[in-house]
Amino acid sequence: MASILFACQEKQEKSEAIQKTTAQKAKFKYLSEEFADIKILRYQVPGFEQLSLKQKKYVYYLSQAGLAGRDIMYDQNYRYNLKIRRALEGVYKKFEGDKTSDNWRNFETYLKRIWFANGIHHHYSNDKFIPEFPKEYLTSLLKETGTALEGEALEVIFSEKDGKKVNLNPEKGLIKGSAINFYAPDIIEADVDKYYEQLKVDKNQPIEKGLNSRLVKENGQVVEKVYKSGGLYGASIDQIIYWLEKAKEVTENETQAKGLELLIKYYQTGDLKVWDDYNIVWAKSTEGDIDYINGFIEVYNDPKGYKGSYESVVQIKDFEMSQKMAALANNAQWFEDNSPLEPAHKKKNVVGISYKTVNVASEAGDSSPSTPIGINLPNNNWIREQHGSKSVSLGNIIHAYNNAGSSGRLKEFAYDEDEIKHEEEYGQLTDKLHTALHEVIGHASGQIDQGVGTPKETLKNYASTLEEARADLVGLYYLPDAKLVEIGISPDAKAVGKTAFDGYIRNGLITQLIRLNLGDDIEEAHMRNRQLVAAWAMEKGASENVIELVKVNGKSYFKINDYDKLRTLFGDLLREIQRIKSEGDFEAGKKLVESYGVKVNQELHKEVLQRNSQFKSAPYSGFINPVLAPVVDVDGNITDIEVQQPESFSAQMLGYAEDYTTLPMEN
Repeated sequence: MASILFACQEKQEKSEAIQKTTAQKAKFKYLSEEFADIKILRYQVPGFEQLSLKQKKYVYYLSQAGLAGRDIMYDQNYRYNLKIRRALEGVYKKFEGDKTSDNWRNFETYLKRIWFANGIHHHYSNDKFIPEFPKEYLTSLLKETGTALEGEALEVIFSEKDGKKVNLNPEKGLIKGSAINFYAPDIIEADVDKYYEQLKVDKNQPIEKGLNSRLVKENGQVVEKVYKSGGLYGASIDQIIYWLEKAKEVTENETQAKGLELLIKYYQTGDLKVWDDYNIVWAKSTEGDIDYINGFIEVYNDPKGYKGSYESVVQIKDFEMSQKMAALANNAQWFEDNSPLEPAHKKKNVVGISYKTVNVASEAGDSSPSTPIGINLPNNNWIREQHGSKSVSLGNIIHAYNNAGSSGRLKEFAYDEDEIKHEEEYGQLTDKLHTALHEVIGHASGQIDQGVGTPKETLKNYASTLEEARADLVGLYYLPDAKLVEIGISPDAKAVGKTAFDGYIRNGLITQLIRLNLGDDIEEAHMRNRQLVAAWAMEKGASENVIELVKVNGKSYFKINDYDKLRTLFGDLLREIQRIKSEGDFEAGKKLVESYGVKVNQELHKEVLQRNSQFKSAPYSGFINPVLAPVVDVDGNITDIEVQQPESFSAQMLGYAEDYTTLPMEN
């Protein structure tokens, strides 16, 4: 009887918690603040109140493990980031002078930009921030607050040195032209190529060589400094291990525990074979309500495509949406069989794709404050082919984005009222479906020819752009397909397809240009991919006027005249990019990216910037993370975990600096 009464009480408390959370959602304010070109948002964590105490502890420990590695991302991004950030934080906390001056406000904005980008380079353009205050003002602040920052770490803030975090222009030198801290300053591209070419790996099950290390020279010899306990970033990694050990004690099942055991072993040893073993277990760990990403994962920040940036995401299953979207994963083989790829490049047996819509509970490293909206892992091709992959859509992040914006830019850049109407009615759903198709079907489709190397070896600095274009094209090709209606995830194939095509062409050729300074080339891989797809389709469809540039009252618009032919063009480009990937055709890949994805129409760009100047809303968004706060009894035992919203972006960043400073100034 006592157990029944306890269960009823627990059920009642959970019901009350859900009601309280529902009421809070109704008045939730997503927008926190804006500065420079950044909009800071908040997100909620739906479903957290439904978790058991053990599950809440699991989420909490995983989040602490993620945050413990926060300093790593700063150091990976640039060798002086930690010195600069900590000095400016010291000034920010200690300065008691005039805080109404333009110089102080500009100093505060500069520091916030560093917090947002995990360093002194823009998170998207990769350009170094230019302070809007003089060097003399900073030196006076340093002196007044007794804060140390000197030498090159001080000078670089105001000089042209190390102006680009990631340079993808081969003429400037991929390594020499990049400030990213994956390679010592005396390492050149030839050193990298020679080192990894001579590093022999199993061709059938190749490790992701170079993923968790920095290349340096010692006594004239190139060596790897591996990220591990007792190695590079060991102080942070030991803290990550500490929290992962605690998480292992409260996992939901044995598979999760096995995965954490292997992840801990990987962090202890730095062994990339163990990393593969972990990813196989992780990819198959699809049971349970809680999942996570933790490690050195995406290689977008490495111009050579080897080095993984530190990243952590902790997530809770969105039960309703995951059930609905699982239909995609269940039909993965149908999509592969019916794709426009060459038969030899199609997978005969698509295995192990799982898809969930999840709600983020915590993010760190490369995922925070600027976050992805969808993730597909693991990245190692042979693991994906033999053991499968997991795809997630970050539902509460997408929801926050959708509820924090306005329709002003849409009305300015959409061609007509019909385009606006479709976007307003179907836009949010279309974005969710495209993200799902991109991650679940796109990244998992196609196969590399026997004996051809991995894309980062064959396609080199163009691999990321081409892979993102390929996944985008899979989504675009299938969004107008009746199959999505048949499996119950799309209400109207024609309307969703039209909305997707209009939005993609509009963004690829117009609206993403607001993120660039006039005269700049496109550097970021995802932006390159979107312009490549849109510009190629426009050029190839020109003879039949598939996409038309229309001028109305001096304003440029792109009008799609034939959606069916545009879909065919998307299929043609998808087939060609898959061929390039399958065959490792570097020259063809380079030609595609350089011809369509890099250069910007300067006249159109100038017009777009002028038209966009009427909008004060910042073009980039990122997030404050909710705080997971333990509630403890008199004996120190955790009795609950509460989700709290921080006071401000600055308060969270200063709190992180206080609680998660794990690395020395130089590493």
